[in-house]
Amino acid sequence: MTAADLAPPSDLPSRAVRNYRLLTAAAIITGLGTNGALIAAAFAVLESGGDAGDVGLVAAARTAPLVLFLLIGGAVADRLPRHRVMVAANTLNCLSQAAFAWLVLAGDAQLWQMMVLTALCGTGQAFFSPAAEGMLMSTVSGEQASRAFALFRMSIQGAAIGGAALGGAMIAAMDPGWVLAIDAAAFAVAGALRSFLDVSHIPSRAPGGGLLADLREGWQEFVGRTWLWAVVAQFSVVVAAVGAAEAVYGPLVARDELGGARPWGLALAAFGVGTLGGAVLMMRWKPRRLLLAGTLCVFPLALPSAGLAVPLPVAGLCAVMFVSGAAIEVFGVSWMTALHQEIPEEKLSRVSAYDWFGSVAMVPLATALAGPVESMVGRSQALWGCAALVVLVTGAVLFVPDVRNLTRRTSPTEVVAGGAPASADAEGAVGRLG
Repeated sequence: MTAADLAPPSDLPSRAVRNYRLLTAAAIITGLGTNGALIAAAFAVLESGGDAGDVGLVAAARTAPLVLFLLIGGAVADRLPRHRVMVAANTLNCLSQAAFAWLVLAGDAQLWQMMVLTALCGTGQAFFSPAAEGMLMSTVSGEQASRAFALFRMSIQGAAIGGAALGGAMIAAMDPGWVLAIDAAAFAVAGALRSFLDVSHIPSRAPGGGLLADLREGWQEFVGRTWLWAVVAQFSVVVAAVGAAEAVYGPLVARDELGGARPWGLALAAFGVGTLGGAVLMMRWKPRRLLLAGTLCVFPLALPSAGLAVPLPVAGLCAVMFVSGAAIEVFGVSWMTALHQEIPEEKLSRVSAYDWFGSVAMVPLATALAGPVESMVGRSQALWGCAALVVLVTGAVLFVPDVRNLTRRTSPTEVVAGGAPASADAEGAVGRLG
């Protein structure tokens, strides 16, 4: 890889380059904090005397607000300046994680308190994610969009490597509360950076018929594209299965079979290394059948669940986490490119919200039921079930013709449904994910 590969795409205007750098820097900072904090939250529950069911309840408390507020967040982000929505969400995340850290460090954290604070963090994410995706996609333009997405994802996955490894090491050496405190500080810094984003290139939205009308318009855009709702339906099962395996069973297997938090942190870091490798690949590889290539790379997401079911030794688990990380990055870049190419700019955040909503809708149920399912059938059988679900639904979505046949557009004159250009002009108008 050359230095030119690591630079922002050359066809972006100066304003877009500045936005792109701010978005990337802020995402790296929050990535460093959040990846460690996710491990810290699980071990904070365990160290307070909780069990698998309690870990699942706290994980469910984080994702439940995503289901409740994502659609509203998408509509708000298409109405208000997206950077303001992002900063407000970062502020909420900062305050909730700071309170969580204080309770854990004080040694008096109750399960209900951890659930409430985690739910506030999930609420912030519900408003942040659609705004962030819309902001990124309205920043990049032209034929370099795919490389820009790959470079952005490579940057945040690089942060995930350090965040997961550092989080695991810190938890092994000190109280998980300190890792949560670092995450709160990271949200504060990232929010400050995002406040400097320039949104002058985004056309003002004409007054609409209200929030419900905006949601209906986004829904029509979503259901009108078979490839879009089919893949989101697939990921509603995939994300639930992977979430239960890695958020609930993973820390328990690490504690009981692998030696504690540090090996699990290494396994998550290996996943991060894999995503980094996948992003490097996607900076050069441009598959013509975007969704076919991406969907085939979802099958390896079954490997970590299977590896935990065995369970594999630390080295083997790290290997399968690496492979799954590389594979999902191929899907992620292909998916973002397809959305950037096919969805009009003024609807990006709403479509992104429906995407996120569908993808995480089953996660609260899956994580809440992970403990009871383990009690009924055993941890190993539950993990094998997670792996089987990933394989089954991914195989099923390949029967959808639009998923197999959607192709990359290369001509600036090609248009997407709704009249938006597939390749945007120098002002960054464009025609998507976490």
